[in-house]
Amino acid sequence: MNVREPAQAASDPADRRQVPAPLLRLNNVEVRYDEVILVLRGLSLEVAEGQVAALLGANGAGKTTTLKAISGLLHVEDGEVADGTIVFAGEEIQGTAAHRIVEKGVFQVLEGRRVFEHLTVRENLIAGAYTRRDRSAVEADVERVFGWFPRLAERRRQTAGHLSGGEQQMLAMGRALMARPRLLLLDEPSLGLAPILVESIFEILERINREEGTTILLVEQNARLALSVASYGYVMESGRVVLEGTAAELRDNEDVKEFYLGLGDSGRRSYRDVKHYRRRKRWLS
Repeated sequence: MNVREPAQAASDPADRRQVPAPLLRLNNVEVRYDEVILVLRGLSLEVAEGQVAALLGANGAGKTTTLKAISGLLHVEDGEVADGTIVFAGEEIQGTAAHRIVEKGVFQVLEGRRVFEHLTVRENLIAGAYTRRDRSAVEADVERVFGWFPRLAERRRQTAGHLSGGEQQMLAMGRALMARPRLLLLDEPSLGLAPILVESIFEILERINREEGTTILLVEQNARLALSVASYGYVMESGRVVLEGTAAELRDNEDVKEFYLGLGDSGRRSYRDVKHYRRRKRWLS
């Protein structure tokens, strides 16, 4: 497991873990909103092809901003990548329009699902394939998505606004898969869902990664769940990565146990019960 030193996190190749050439690499990325507010502060991370990687951290750590920097959606909120590089499949994509990034193979599922409420389930899925040119294969992929999400198949003619929260999350994921992404960015897929639905969705995620080889970068408040499907994880704080390691290493780390898994020296705890989260100095030393 690596404890990050912000000043040299991305500049010393000898300190990097040995993995295949990354599909995605962020190198010293800074993001500003309204040209003033600095949110990401020299963020560096890598995701290998075919990997499931998790981004952990408290609210406000910069996790969602990281995903939007990758997907090109920062401009919607007057944000920009002010410094650093974002490399996908060997090509720098920072500053590229969001629809072009989708065409390159990156698709983000936003927090809150954001389905097209007045369209049917099937129409929502077709919309996910908007940038594709192989229209003849789109129908086959609709059935492929229905195979992953049988609930959606049962409701294919129902308007999306009448679906349950869990069904809308499935639809948002299915719509993303219609774009045939090489990299799927997921922002809080378990938010507001019943545990049984969350378990089902994460089982499908594992299946998609295993069967399709889709690379996944996952932002998830449920750290225990995230580390059960991810092979590697990053802990973010104040706009930078402060700790990284394999999923097993992070699950065994005392700081992660206490603040993200709800387990501390005194037994089970909730992070919400900690009034003042003091950084462990060794993370930033």
